Amino acid sequence: MGADPESAGARAFVALQYLLPQHWLTSVVYRLTRSRRPWLKNTLIDSFVNSYRPDMSDAVERDPRRYESFNAFFTRALRQDARPFDPDPRALVCPVDGTVSQAGALDGSYLVQAKGHAYTLEALLDGETPWSGLFRGGSFATLYLAPYNYHRIHMPLPGTLRAAWYVPGALFSVNATTAASVPGLFARNERLICVCERGELTFALVLVGALFVGSMSTVWHGDVTPRNPRRRAPLPMRTAASPTLPKGAEMGRFNMGSTVILLLPPRAATLRATLTPGTSVRVGETLARLT
Repeated sequence: MGADPESAGARAFVALQYLLPQHWLTSVVYRLTRSRRPWLKNTLIDSFVNSYRPDMSDAVERDPRRYESFNAFFTRALRQDARPFDPDPRALVCPVDGTVSQAGALDGSYLVQAKGHAYTLEALLDGETPWSGLFRGGSFATLYLAPYNYHRIHMPLPGTLRAAWYVPGALFSVNATTAASVPGLFARNERLICVCERGELTFALVLVGALFVGSMSTVWHGDVTPRNPRRRAPLPMRTAASPTLPKGAEMGRFNMGSTVILLLPPRAATLRATLTPGTSVRVGETLARLT
């Protein structure tokens, strides 16, 4: 997931991110990845395939060059049977393909970011005290999506959207090297927070932006980023889509790699014991059992 954070190369990588024009570079990536010029989109796709070797065997369209743009290739759909979901109503399933960054119980308001680093719910949710109070002392799972992963985000449980808001911020990389070096990384970066309810259970999905993540979107709001002006804003319903989605339904997408943080209230569920840092996970597999 990243280099040794104590190495000279890792320190230089992190230091450079403080100097880069993060949002400008990300806006350039946004435009490039949506180009439909065959020579440009094929060059980008070929370079990516040669570098990351993504698994195309479970994609609806397996030929990378048949996608209309790099972004269409990057956010490609999978076959219907590619990610089966545990049908047990008590099974909370993984919302993304990726790697566990951290998972476990919150220490009051504190979530572990990496060894020696923690941040608060209040900072992550940008001061939304009623919601942060609900999740205090609960559990969380931070899931990192590498560039080669599938980049659609799915519902871990059936749920009805109750609140959503955009929080502006930086665009640091979210890989393990940066997480181990930048204090409060996930509460500093740009992010979208979606709070959902399933009966009496409330859960939240926090979509964290990152360097070169050209856009984040949800099925309820369409593209939320890039955003101008970049200021905090509630995200109202702007589409005809129902605010209620079944377990396993797509709820959002990333362009390029990033991170999703799942939040659960106290005593709501028991996380799988094997969710340790570095564990690979896939959409649909069971992350926790509801209590």
